[in-house]
Amino acid sequence: MAFGITRRRVIMAVVALVVVGVAATVGMRVTKKPGDGGALAKDAPVALAFAPGDVTYVEAQPLARWLPVSGTLQPVRQAIVKAKVAGDVLQVTVREGETVKTGQLLARIDTNDLEAKYVDRVGALESAKAQLALAEKTRAMNVRLLNDKFISQNAFDNTESSFNVAKGSVKSAEAQLQLAQNALKDASAYSPLAGIVAKKHVQPGEKVAIEAPLITVVDLKDLEVQAMVPAIDVPELRIGMPVEFAVDGFGEPRFTGRVERINPSTEPGTRAILVYVGLPNLDLALRSGMFATGRIALAASAPTPTLPVTAVRTEAGQNFVWTIDKGKLARRMVALGRRDEVSGRVEVKTKLPAGVPIIAAKLDNLKDGLPAIVKAPSSSQNAESGKARSAS
Repeated sequence: MAFGITRRRVIMAVVALVVVGVAATVGMRVTKKPGDGGALAKDAPVALAFAPGDVTYVEAQPLARWLPVSGTLQPVRQAIVKAKVAGDVLQVTVREGETVKTGQLLARIDTNDLEAKYVDRVGALESAKAQLALAEKTRAMNVRLLNDKFISQNAFDNTESSFNVAKGSVKSAEAQLQLAQNALKDASAYSPLAGIVAKKHVQPGEKVAIEAPLITVVDLKDLEVQAMVPAIDVPELRIGMPVEFAVDGFGEPRFTGRVERINPSTEPGTRAILVYVGLPNLDLALRSGMFATGRIALAASAPTPTLPVTAVRTEAGQNFVWTIDKGKLARRMVALGRRDEVSGRVEVKTKLPAGVPIIAAKLDNLKDGLPAIVKAPSSSQNAESGKARSAS
């Protein structure tokens, strides 16, 4: 019995040693690479390889600078035709949107009262002239009597004074008659400029007072934008600078104006100055009151560190770039400055290591610390770049 137990234990021990040996052999085969001298292969990540076109570098370049402006389009020439006399509106000859010429009749006010006043002034003038004629005869007769010593100098002076009064009355009556004539003429309102009727303020039959608005006429051939510009930017502005405009409803910028005037003082309560930008509108495509946004090209800045806009990422309101530093991806936060929409570059205020590749391609799932390399240009790419350099 004891011999049987001892033999069984020996057999079990031998089996255990065989199992351990087999396991060790299999483990060595799994953890070793052929020909690596026994180096461990612990799921090492494969390095990301980027083509030369996928990376960029910080370059010092001048940036184009633009000063944004915006405002409502207003006609340079417009007129609100007002009533010069009081009375009932007899006729309005135009409607909104109609084209009018300079001197065209717009409205008429009833002239019955004005005509009656005119007739009264004519009668007053005739009476004053009759009084003057009588005073002139009396004066001529008294001149002879004075020379013959039949009347005193004092009596002649009274006659002379009456003559002068009559002459003044005639002048006053003539002036009153002229006013009556002007009132009759002013009862008809005419357009002071060629343009389009923007608003009709009255209707026939309404009673209007002096200076009441009748018709508004605008000339749309020349429009103007009054833009508020920060005072700090005004020294760089000059009369005649071109301005590109985009107008609501017309899509991309397609209108060009120029700086016409610059206000000499800031607006009350602000540190901004009004800049008046003229915008030709010969085809009358634009309308008064439309909103326009534009930009004024300023002198280019001095060369400054820049990157392509595509190289900058934004996450949670923070800007960053992916760099390849010492064979690994590194995420670096950056502060940005001015942006040049024309060249597609942006100023980088954060100092980055010189000559470090920066990922320019829009790639996802990049992680900090991943191995990364930039592949060397192929021979065909080198040849093409050499041809480009020789051609330049």
